[in-house]
Amino acid sequence: MSCANQSLTNITAEQQYQGLLGLVFFSTVSTVPCCVFLLINGTMLFTLRSKPVFRETSRYVFLFNLLFADTVLLAQSQVLYLLAASRIRMTYPVCGVLALFANLTTVISPLTLVVMSLERYVAVCYPLRHATIMTIRNTGVAIVVVWAVSSLNVLIQAILLLNFPFEDLQSLQMKDFCGKESMLLDPMSDLYDKAFTCFLFVSAGVAITCSYMGVMVAARSASTNRASARKARNTLLLHLVQLGLSLSSTVHTPLLIAISKVLERIIIVRIQTVLYMCIIILPRCLSALIYGIRDQNIRPVLLNHLCCDTVVVL
Repeated sequence: MSCANQSLTNITAEQQYQGLLGLVFFSTVSTVPCCVFLLINGTMLFTLRSKPVFRETSRYVFLFNLLFADTVLLAQSQVLYLLAASRIRMTYPVCGVLALFANLTTVISPLTLVVMSLERYVAVCYPLRHATIMTIRNTGVAIVVVWAVSSLNVLIQAILLLNFPFEDLQSLQMKDFCGKESMLLDPMSDLYDKAFTCFLFVSAGVAITCSYMGVMVAARSASTNRASARKARNTLLLHLVQLGLSLSSTVHTPLLIAISKVLERIIIVRIQTVLYMCIIILPRCLSALIYGIRDQNIRPVLLNHLCCDTVVVL
């Protein structure tokens, strides 16, 4: 009997040790790239505020807004991931605030991509009016509208969340880890979230596609700058890819739920880490990398800042 108890103790200790090693390994695998991406995004944000040309040009102001939302969401996602990996459970009020804040920044990205696409459409199709339409004042108004729409969505979600009878619960301590889906406590909240997400991404996709088609038509005109039209076309294609990457984050949890029904828990944890890196983390850094490399105005300044001013900016 004593040998059996000792054997059981050894097995339990070994499982706990493997669990601790797995926690440290997967937390490191996700945290190190996340910190690198946060550094790149932070440098990009600093770059976009470092020169007047970036602060006074519409597309760079929109890019700053997009990167800011993605960077905040990236940092918050990693914090929630580490809390879940450490098996730390929150109360419903704390998780509710974090989930609503995450929804705020999540909606801003596709809406900003829409206004960035419209700005490129105006630049190619109405080049003579671009300077009068895309003024700094109008750019600021567009950003305010983006944040207002996202805030309205958060307000509606908060109202639906407050309608849940929390007083009937034995405790406000959550039994599951904090996440967006864990705060969809009633069918109405879940239905509204799915309907709004579908409407948002369909509308954004239609707007970007129509802008792309408009640029394609304008590119065939003899009065249009072919090089400018080609660059705008490539930029709009990039926006479609970014929109698709943003949309992929909405299938993260449903995909994990489907996988959990057929695979073992340890395998699910490993797959979850890979999906988290590919679907949540990576898309939030692509904007900085792609724009920093493609844009000839940003690239030398960004490299200069990343290399701590050791690169001479020409």
